[in-house]
Amino acid sequence: MKVFVKGITPLVLVICSSILLFGCSGLERDGKPNNDHEGTNNKMNAYERENYVSIQEYTGEGFTLRNANKKIDGIIEENREAIVKAVETFFDNEYHTDVKVHHIASASDAASVFVESIGEPHFYTNAIVPIDVQKNIVHTSNVWSEEGQVEDGISCGLYVMAYEKEFEQLDRILENLTDEHPIVGTPSKVIERVKGNGYTTPYYFISSFGDLFKGLFNTFMEHPSISKKELNDFLSKHEFESYGLNFGIEFYMEEQGQNPSEEIHHAIVKAIEEAEGIPNGEYFIFLNDNYIDGKRGIGKKENSLEKVIER
Repeated sequence: MKVFVKGITPLVLVICSSILLFGCSGLERDGKPNNDHEGTNNKMNAYERENYVSIQEYTGEGFTLRNANKKIDGIIEENREAIVKAVETFFDNEYHTDVKVHHIASASDAASVFVESIGEPHFYTNAIVPIDVQKNIVHTSNVWSEEGQVEDGISCGLYVMAYEKEFEQLDRILENLTDEHPIVGTPSKVIERVKGNGYTTPYYFISSFGDLFKGLFNTFMEHPSISKKELNDFLSKHEFESYGLNFGIEFYMEEQGQNPSEEIHHAIVKAIEEAEGIPNGEYFIFLNDNYIDGKRGIGKKENSLEKVIER
């Protein structure tokens, strides 16, 4: 087993591309700055006072894309049914997948639609529906998705199907950690409304890279009703490299006003290092304070603890 503290890997690039740090949130329960700790990292700025929310209380309300256009909000509401139908048709036609729409957010010239697949392979993702603001037209025939995003969600979901027992073991270990320590995961409502990170649970999401997972996706596209046995047969014939599967494990401190505990973070890392029967891959282990940026849907901050291990 190798342990890494620093280094650039594919998941780091994914995380860095989506995270903008807004400072820390050393808060008291009443939402005021916590002056019991030294340093500016524990003092909220105006943005934090307005937008930081306790993870247990956050439902995705207030989530806004960086390039959001308020003019589009009204167009979305007027055309919600048509947008939902267009996205459902897009996933059915392009990916042989039925989806449920959870949330629609406005972008600069489009609607970003957050969906969850129905059945297996299970994953979360989003699609884009272009909107002409000037003409008040929703281009429901031109739905698209970010390159590789849906493909990654499907291939990860297929991998979970193939190694169901190993993922169940990982789920048990992470669930037990919340019983043993004052930490919590991400509420399902948040995952549904703001994440769109592929295969996602309250405690982690996974990303895939390399030819193995491309092969998984292509096999599914040729045979959408593929069984778990057929998936295992396919994977048994192909070499797996641990760097091809990345786990983003993320916990939050249970209590407001508490900085991430190094002792608890170490316990999480140790649990993954010593676990038996869990999937191989690179594990990116994060522990945040209790607050999430409600506007951006991001919990990682300057005071978050992180470590990477390879199994």
